[in-house]
Amino acid sequence: MDIKEAQSMVDVWIRDIGGGYFSQLTNMALLTEEVGELARVIARTYGEQVAKEGDLRKGLDEELADVLWVTICLANQCGVDLNAALQRSIEKKTRRDRDRFNPPSDNRS
Repeated sequence: MDIKEAQSMVDVWIRDIGGGYFSQLTNMALLTEEVGELARVIARTYGEQVAKEGDLRKGLDEELADVLWVTICLANQCGVDLNAALQRSIEKKTRRDRDRFNPPSDNRS
């Protein structure tokens, strides 16, 4: 599925099953919570922190999907086309950072 389809599927689920959207402020708080859960998995999987029992009950894929879900909810309720927004972001970063990470070689001899 592409991003536009994902936005539509989340919208249908929220309206038909979820009982409607939470407020934008609530969804922002939920997004922050989900990013924290993602951080916990990454810190304990790739960092030095040792997992306690239950820390890794949800995997990286599930936590990333939860972050994406709430991001899509916020986009939907704020009228943001994430497909178009991501395309603009890629174009902006390409213009701005084209030579940033691969500077031209120094041809001085």
